[in-house]
Amino acid sequence: MVIVLDFTIAEKEIKDMISHSQHPEILHNVVDFLYDNFDNYSWVGIYIVKENYLILGPWRGKQATEHTKIPIGQGICGSAVKSCKTEVVDDVSEDGRYLSCFISTRSEIVVPIKKEGIVIGEIDIDSDVSKAFNKSDVTFLEKVADMLTEHI
Repeated sequence: MVIVLDFTIAEKEIKDMISHSQHPEILHNVVDFLYDNFDNYSWVGIYIVKENYLILGPWRGKQATEHTKIPIGQGICGSAVKSCKTEVVDDVSEDGRYLSCFISTRSEIVVPIKKEGIVIGEIDIDSDVSKAFNKSDVTFLEKVADMLTEHI
């Protein structure tokens, strides 16, 4: 596994990848890139908003999650849709909203993908490390979410 420590380089690589990819493969390619290049991202998925639910799209990780359809407002993912804000949870065991997916997960970040101020999807990343996500992760992943707006 390669570790990209420079978010600026990663952002440029994702922009280039999106510009050279066909629409159906863009989300898969971005998920693969995030999973393959950041060792503390142990599970990466994109959920798509459909009516009152989040529906799991492309994902990468050691195993599938059972949470493939999440009601808006439920869990950390559903809360991010309601608030239209990035959710960072340093310790999932201390957050009552957490929908347990994997016993190894310690922290989570959920970044809404918005179009004209409305959440249309989100990037969900779990980590097996507590407090894995910092302000740089938030800034970087919010830029990635903005790049995906036209591809949901």
